[in-house]
Amino acid sequence: MKRFVYQRNLDSCQERSQTAKHEERIEERILEWIGVLSVYDVWESQKEWISMTTRRAPRAAPATRDTVKYATPALDKGLDILEFLAHDPAGATKSQLARELNRTVSEIFRMLLCLERRGYIAQVAEDRYSLTLKLFKLVQEHPPTERLIADALPIMQRLAHEIYQSCHMGVIETDRVVILAQVNGPSNQGFYVKLGSTVDLMDSSSGYVILAHQDAAQRSRVIADWSGETGKRPPRDLTAHLHRLRKSGYERRASYLVKGVINISFPIFDDRGWPLGALTVPYIEHHKASCLESGVTKALRKAAAEITAAIGGKPPTPARPGQK
Repeated sequence: MKRFVYQRNLDSCQERSQTAKHEERIEERILEWIGVLSVYDVWESQKEWISMTTRRAPRAAPATRDTVKYATPALDKGLDILEFLAHDPAGATKSQLARELNRTVSEIFRMLLCLERRGYIAQVAEDRYSLTLKLFKLVQEHPPTERLIADALPIMQRLAHEIYQSCHMGVIETDRVVILAQVNGPSNQGFYVKLGSTVDLMDSSSGYVILAHQDAAQRSRVIADWSGETGKRPPRDLTAHLHRLRKSGYERRASYLVKGVINISFPIFDDRGWPLGALTVPYIEHHKASCLESGVTKALRKAAAEITAAIGGKPPTPARPGQK
């Protein structure tokens, strides 16, 4: 019996010894890989430092009190990549992203793998990455936006066929107007704004119409966001211009971006009477027009009111608090 116990203890000791040796070998391999990765990171950082010292300085995101207090580095890196690619239609390589975002190539590489796996970006040419349409699809699937588009499209389609002009619906997103819905006219010739495109807030009739019907506090916040994003000052006549739009109820003027196009834009309101978006027709005069500009304006006013009613909205009251 004693020999049996002694043998079991001996076997147990040998097993523990073998396990310990195995664990030591694993630790050695891990340390070897850590060393390899460290050397790789140092080498990549050194290459990026050389690249940055011979090219223009990278743009760094402005630090705020909230980002320092509640830091989420991985999320910040992913969002930085998405925002950078959103402003670069041609896409960017790993080294370009690393240089512009002041990150190492290895950091960017890990983020790119994750974003590509989730479908937010795709490799378009060689090692260049570009945004997919997933973000746009997510915006459209957001319940308020989805309902707005679903209710507006039938009305917009009827309007476009009635006036033989294209029309589009836009909303304000930070410093830009985003085109959420667009319908072409039935004619062979015409002008239209691309679905999903964005326009600077101060270059958009839709943006001015929405601003004009916001209350003073909300309008101030939107203008402050625009100035913060663009680094520009608002136009000198902005206050007077918005007052005229608020008084007339719509915008009618030559396009800010395209010659020969007259933008006619009416606001769309939510259930509180606040402007949710704007319905716009980029009007082009045809030689054999079946609907003149006056008729287009009348039909557009009616369509904007119908979309407002379809989403359960209501026009604002003249004595709305805070309106100036």
